[in-house]
Amino acid sequence: MRSRDPHEDHRAATPLELFFDLCFVVAVAQAGARLVHAVAEGDPGHGITGYLFVFFAIWWAWVNFTWFASAYDCDDVPYRIATLVQISGVLVLAAGVPRAFDNADFTVGIIGYLIMRVALTFQWLRAAYSETGAARVTALRYAAGLVVVQAGWVVLLFLPAGAWTWGFLFLAACELSVPAFAERHRRTSWHPRHIAERYGLFTIIMLGETIAAATVAVQSALDDSAALDELLPIAAGGLVIVFAAYWIYFAVPIHEHLVGRRQAFVWGYGHFLIFASAAAIGAGIEVTVEQVTHHAHISATAAAAAVTVPTALFMFVVWALHARHFKEGGRQQLVLPVSSVLVLVTTFAGHWAVPLAGLVCALTVAVGVAMSARRSAAE
Repeated sequence: MRSRDPHEDHRAATPLELFFDLCFVVAVAQAGARLVHAVAEGDPGHGITGYLFVFFAIWWAWVNFTWFASAYDCDDVPYRIATLVQISGVLVLAAGVPRAFDNADFTVGIIGYLIMRVALTFQWLRAAYSETGAARVTALRYAAGLVVVQAGWVVLLFLPAGAWTWGFLFLAACELSVPAFAERHRRTSWHPRHIAERYGLFTIIMLGETIAAATVAVQSALDDSAALDELLPIAAGGLVIVFAAYWIYFAVPIHEHLVGRRQAFVWGYGHFLIFASAAAIGAGIEVTVEQVTHHAHISATAAAAAVTVPTALFMFVVWALHARHFKEGGRQQLVLPVSSVLVLVTTFAGHWAVPLAGLVCALTVAVGVAMSARRSAAE
């Protein structure tokens, strides 16, 4: 298992990678459902905290596989079997999401992680066996880092419940430090265009959660004719938000920015907020539906915030990680930050917040397209 050429032509995501991504839908849906329930019951603090903790586990498992595959995907029988074992671990992790979210019981989730880590450690040891010099050292450091941090998660299971929050934060920081430690002297041979495609595909999966939530809104409208006038605008606004989010994310060729280790770390880690906010938009739409149909114990403004806050966060972080590197002039740079503020302002429109936020998103895309066309014409 030798590293792949980071400059090879026509490098694209494989069917196995797409299959791996698809299995994460279950875990994301579980986390989103628990977030909806907590916010609708008037406990946003617990809901958001639990969602971020659980989503970190989901996101980091995906990140570990994605960057390794970009550097070492050889698609032979041992590689495929190890990946399928990792998928099994993902499904165990997904099964543990309800317990982790509701009762802070991460036992099942950590067992799922252990399954994934055994397979991924095997992959890194395979890579180390095939590599020489600095590349071999990097692979061994990854394997060692995975084993040490995973041991920390297992130890955390036996500590008092009061140690969980700080223990989780400490081990999460250790997880994020492993790549920096492993690649201190040599970068793995990940492929910029391939990585950009993989992150884009996972973003689409997260936005798919919002499409599903808009479908729930339409179904609720058809089942509850008394709330038809309020639910259909929410469904329409939600669809426009996700369409605009797709447009905004894929507006720039981000692989051209991924030219070094520093850019890759910032960009790759920053996507935690992009993925989490994209999926949370869908959860927020479901909260607004429950509020309109009188199944949620929160105000219309609080329900609106469940949509507008993640939408604004998504727009701002996409600008910070993506768009600003390709914008010219102050006016182009201000479009997304200003739009994110305007989306937050729509929160106070009550039941009309979602369609108004959708309108702001649509206008943002229109302004961006017009500015790009004007720049192209000037050139």
